[in-house]
Amino acid sequence: MVRRSAKSIFGTLLPALIFASCSPNTQTGAFGLSTTTLTLHGNPLNVEVADTPQSLSTGLMFRSSMPEDHGMLFMLGSAEHASFWMKNTKIPLSIAYIDGKGIVREEHDMEPFDERTTSSSSDDIVYALEVNQGWFQRHHIDPGVKVEGIPR
Repeated sequence: MVRRSAKSIFGTLLPALIFASCSPNTQTGAFGLSTTTLTLHGNPLNVEVADTPQSLSTGLMFRSSMPEDHGMLFMLGSAEHASFWMKNTKIPLSIAYIDGKGIVREEHDMEPFDERTTSSSSDDIVYALEVNQGWFQRHHIDPGVKVEGIPR
């Protein structure tokens, strides 16, 4: 899902190992990824946490569906310009690019199997959050909203 350089992937590995060993709020989901609950504007969202090179590159590929109040949080590591694509992804998604303070900076809709990149406008993105397409709109989540519960 996310296009990344080797330097960026290795920069994510150490924080991911630290996160996995000390975050009491997490569980393991059906796909073997850690899960946690985020809150956006009072709305709970159950997310799988992509925090390894494998999970960052695979994302939600090959899945046929996702429950309504579920998503995937990508832990990108250090602040960067982020780019995602929908290669091998069957589910229409919306993505929020989030800064290091947990603030939604921008949102985009993405279509299944589209291999064009959806890039962030800014270069201070630390997290990306994918949900079913339209979830942000249905829950009145706009740029500027704080995401609560992001694992550190």
